[in-house]
Amino acid sequence: MNITASVNDLSHIVSADRAHVWHHLTQHKPFETIDPRVIVEGKGLKVWDATGRETLDAVSGGVWTVNVGYGRESIADAVREQLVKMNYFAGSAGSVPGALFAEALIARMPGMSRVYYSNSGSEANEKAYKMVRQIAHRRHGGKKWKILYRERDYHGTTIAALASGGQEERKAMYGPFPPGFVAVPHCLEYRSQWGDVADYGIRAADAIEEVILREGPDTVGAIILEPVTAGGGVITPPEGYWPRVQEICRKHDILLIIDEVVCGVGRTGTWFGYQHYGVEPDIVTMAKGVASGYAAISCTVTTERVFEMFKDDADDHMSYFRDISTFGGCTAGPAAALENMRIIEDEELLQNTSLMGERLMGNLRALMEKHAVIGDVRGKGLFCGAELVADRASKEPLPEKTVSAVLAGAMKRGVQIGMTNRSLPGLNNTLCLSPALVVSAAEIDQITDAIDGALGEVCG
Repeated sequence: MNITASVNDLSHIVSADRAHVWHHLTQHKPFETIDPRVIVEGKGLKVWDATGRETLDAVSGGVWTVNVGYGRESIADAVREQLVKMNYFAGSAGSVPGALFAEALIARMPGMSRVYYSNSGSEANEKAYKMVRQIAHRRHGGKKWKILYRERDYHGTTIAALASGGQEERKAMYGPFPPGFVAVPHCLEYRSQWGDVADYGIRAADAIEEVILREGPDTVGAIILEPVTAGGGVITPPEGYWPRVQEICRKHDILLIIDEVVCGVGRTGTWFGYQHYGVEPDIVTMAKGVASGYAAISCTVTTERVFEMFKDDADDHMSYFRDISTFGGCTAGPAAALENMRIIEDEELLQNTSLMGERLMGNLRALMEKHAVIGDVRGKGLFCGAELVADRASKEPLPEKTVSAVLAGAMKRGVQIGMTNRSLPGLNNTLCLSPALVVSAAEIDQITDAIDGALGEVCG
């Protein structure tokens, strides 16, 4: 088979894709009569598919990943140079880019100290859970083994990550799940569980302590939270929430794990989402934007206090963190991540994210004035959402099929946006926007103009 010839024949590529590729999050029945979409090129925020169609990507690769945009030759060059020199060795040894990126990362995370490499957000969270469980056995007689998670948050696709996820449709039909993962209430004030209450953020955080007291503080070892809930509806934390969460964790000696897989590395206008809220985590996980999708990499970052718990007894052959990630030893990831970080700093993309995020939120609020179907807009930096409702007074969610039609309407206008999908029964009704951090004012306006047109067409 002539591989080069087949790659240049896009009709063959589409045919091979239909015949052999199992796509993520996709029902394949329609591909019996229509072609799957195959993306062949990207530049900036634009991508082109096998038909030659150009689309402005407002979701950074579909899942909030390509933070510095497509077509970055300097990242590709950095990866190639590293791979030719040294492509891989198991993570039991170090590497030049691994050491340099860890140093650069920790310099931007005051209070944190150590970086454990793996290759996906799900895996990064699994590592954190294993750390918590091992600490429970070594420090607490096996008692503090439970891990709390929040309704509507998402932490990955493995069985343990799903067990710690607050999206019931994602979890459906994948149980039974391992024990020890316990849900706490969400913090979306727009859909308050306690009616109209003063200090909603404090009330939502206190609900976490209620769960801790119910389970028994001596059984709870950690809680994992997204700084801004992503796929569960782009939920920004209410005022007072994070300081109270921190207080509760310290009171009950509970490790605070912050999942920055989506929010990390610039998405919210700071290096990490938690840095908006003055919180001091024990463990931070990250993936997607770490290398902007140019190489697979994830990190589980800990304080020195957590790290020290795994090296206190050199004579005990079971005292260290007995874990490995095969592809955590790849050098392409940290090499790409270093160049990705340089681009963000040299091009002042954190500042651009804050400015363009303000413009995006302003445009969404203007659309809310125009379209009654928008019940709420939320966001931080270039991570924004608009919740669609059938009725503002009752907040009845717009049906998922109708929200999907809005996405199709935006796509027809040359813009790809996202939505909560197959996540929350009856609540998959939030449009999700996360354009690359290089987005321009004109592109922000193009995104919201497409939404405006789609809402007018679909919802009247």
